[in-house]
Amino acid sequence: MISENRNTILAIVLSLIVLLAWQYFVATPELERQQAAVEAQQQADAERQAATAGGANPDAPQPSVSSGENATLPAQSGGQNAVFGNRELAVAASDRVVIDTPRLEGSIYLTGARLDDLRRKDYHETVDRSSPTIALFSPKGSPQPYYTDYGWVADPGSNVALPGPDSVWTAQGTATLTPSTPLTLSWDNGAGLVFKRTYSVDENYMFTVAQSIANSSADAVTLYPYGLIARQGIPETTGIWILHEGLLGVFGEEGLLEVDYSDLEEEGANRPAKVDNGWLGITDKYWAATLIPVPGQEFQPSFSFSSVTGNFQADYLGNGVAVPAGGTAETSSYLFAGAKETKLIDAYEESIGINRFELLIDWGWFYFLTKPMFFAIDYFFHLLGFFGCAILVVTVIIKLIFFPLANKSYVSMSKMKLVQPQMTEIRETYKDDRQKQQQALKELYKKEKINPHAG
Repeated sequence: MISENRNTILAIVLSLIVLLAWQYFVATPELERQQAAVEAQQQADAERQAATAGGANPDAPQPSVSSGENATLPAQSGGQNAVFGNRELAVAASDRVVIDTPRLEGSIYLTGARLDDLRRKDYHETVDRSSPTIALFSPKGSPQPYYTDYGWVADPGSNVALPGPDSVWTAQGTATLTPSTPLTLSWDNGAGLVFKRTYSVDENYMFTVAQSIANSSADAVTLYPYGLIARQGIPETTGIWILHEGLLGVFGEEGLLEVDYSDLEEEGANRPAKVDNGWLGITDKYWAATLIPVPGQEFQPSFSFSSVTGNFQADYLGNGVAVPAGGTAETSSYLFAGAKETKLIDAYEESIGINRFELLIDWGWFYFLTKPMFFAIDYFFHLLGFFGCAILVVTVIIKLIFFPLANKSYVSMSKMKLVQPQMTEIRETYKDDRQKQQQALKELYKKEKINPHAG
């Protein structure tokens, strides 16, 4: 009986210890995390309301007075604020215009004219062709928001009403964006300015985004065009140290800049110098989204992270565009959003004149070897239809290329085996005289025409 009571008391004590430990190490930290998340969301909502009071987009980079030189990034929020359990619900809950191309499907959100829904038709989540296709962009309110946006900003203090994340745009003409039918959206600020944004797309993954302003007012205005790609939270990465996944860009003579998610979290922002040729965006292992200003047009690139919303952002701010009274103005840029296919990326680099666009693919330190090797394997894969055979063929070709060198090594090794008894005898004879031993061996190698360093 005493033993049973002792066991009961011990069980009660252990249970209390487990409960207290759970409360201290799990429940309390989780409650604090949830409270912090609520406070952060409340702060983000307050900043959003303040930023959007005048119709501005809080995601957009802001120019300094009259120059546009010192862009700063306000709190990144705005637009759709409801939270949904999955991206499909978030897409279905808003008015949209359909995107349908041979390789892409998705939609553009009419509130804000934001491209935030994009899937690749020919890539699936698993090898099963019936599995869901790979999603690139997802709207705000979905579990992992990832989107691109364009627009205009004005000098601080300007009273120009601009389209923002809550502005509802109107689709003109066709209601579907296809390679043969561009999509034009318009928004009237009610004060003499009509903004238009025209999306065009090719058969693959390249969009052209043209922005125009018609000014029927009596005053000239100067506005700055921008483009941005924003992603909330750090996505699941492969964790391979030789492969970069994160933010990147190529900027003029400075070349390639790669920014890790963790580094940007610590630094808050990374702002390269102004350039007139280059591109920037966010890359995954197989996919990427990049902003490409028209080569020759100067722009201010920037990478940033918001601790309030958890957004990582790549954006650019163009030089001021003057819109005269009674006149119009237009600017355009490119957006790549899709799979990092080598031939396609090289073709875009050549046709558009994109500065070192090939660096969107991380070939590693030994790119001068890995890239030709890839092209060889890819060629034989398309020729034979099987990667295993392609690898075998490339392996045989490499063996044949290096056969003369390998053959010399094999011949030398064979001769070394034949003279092994003589070498042993020389070592025994001159074991106390290292110099004579080496001299005798050299004479033997010379006589038999052996390269002792081969192989």
